[in-house]
Amino acid sequence: MAATRRTYEIVLSNIETDLRSGAIKPGDQLPGERALAQTYGISRASVREAVRILDAMGVVRTSSGSGPNSGAIVVSNPAAGLSSAFRYHVATRHLPVRDIVETRILLETWVGRAAAQQERDGAELDGVRGLLAAMDDPGLDQEIFHVLDAQFHVAVASLAGNAVIETIMVSLSQSIRGYVNEAVDKVVDWEEIAVTLRHQHHGILDAISDHDPDAAEVRLREHIEWFYHRTLSPDPGTPAFPEK
Repeated sequence: MAATRRTYEIVLSNIETDLRSGAIKPGDQLPGERALAQTYGISRASVREAVRILDAMGVVRTSSGSGPNSGAIVVSNPAAGLSSAFRYHVATRHLPVRDIVETRILLETWVGRAAAQQERDGAELDGVRGLLAAMDDPGLDQEIFHVLDAQFHVAVASLAGNAVIETIMVSLSQSIRGYVNEAVDKVVDWEEIAVTLRHQHHGILDAISDHDPDAAEVRLREHIEWFYHRTLSPDPGTPAFPEK
């Protein structure tokens, strides 16, 4: 097992080096298994394992067949790898949902301030407004509402202009989606909750649009805390998250 691990790490290490140097770029197709095996003097099984790991990490996309879109294509989708890792670790209970929600508060309050301080064309907010308009439909399916809700938070993160924060936000959002759906399925007053969420979402976007960082920060904190304590918290009477 140790020998196999060492051999596939040869491929991972060399591909990382090539990515750093620019020798390999997003959109490039990696050489085939046979070529990589010959290049590094290792088995095709080890090459295959390395490519599987890169696929799981969101570095490459693999597909069968032949032609320019087959094999392993460098795509660089960090959110895919991070969200997958987060999701499994949340499932093990090693990363408590409450701690992930607290991390969201820390990140999203920063996002709210940064987004509100950005100078932008009003058209940049049109996509976010479109998400809110879709969620305002009182007949909207609950599952679709949650998908749009997650997209709203990611869209707000994108307004802050930090690609790393945006990637982490996508990962955190996807990692707790299952728990959110399970928790909300158990509530008996979803329509009442949805009304409050719509109001909060519009308030957040209004603060960002009005370039009011203090209001954006406060409204995001209140929104995330309220939803957690209303649907996810094992003890809705517990104190709010401490400010940090």
